[in-house]
Amino acid sequence: MIRFLVVFCGCALASFGLLLAPPVRPAVDFFSRGLVRISASAISLCGGTARIEGPERTILIHPPSGMGVEMKDGCNGVNVTLLLSAALIAFPVSWPQRLKGLLLGTIAIQSVNIVRFISLFYLLPYNRPLFDFAHDYLWESLIMLDALVVFWIWVYGIRRSKSVAA
Repeated sequence: MIRFLVVFCGCALASFGLLLAPPVRPAVDFFSRGLVRISASAISLCGGTARIEGPERTILIHPPSGMGVEMKDGCNGVNVTLLLSAALIAFPVSWPQRLKGLLLGTIAIQSVNIVRFISLFYLLPYNRPLFDFAHDYLWESLIMLDALVVFWIWVYGIRRSKSVAA
């Protein structure tokens, strides 16, 4: 348990430090723009209208109202994915198992994050107080809960496969 905590804290601190490094910024910005494009495509696919604007092309505009939501750091789910990665790295299993958990976990976190971004896109023009609550509290908690559930399911699967193999 002590080993897990030390490795987890070390990995989390190192990854957050790396996230702030200037050479990494273009990759994070590219990722955020990709999430905005996916969100705009999903809105369009479901019959809605969204326009992408901004100097970094990370703002999704609601055309009828002209209001928009911007994908900023902390909104792109990278920080939560890094926490999950730190937990997966700290857990004593093989690297292929860790990579499988990271892949599935990233997909789960980003899927929820896209739903989050789209829901905020639709909520902003119609109810600002509810938008603020959803943005600041509700979705922050749900994204973290998503990462915890992914980690729990992954650990449960690892433990179950070990008991079946034994």
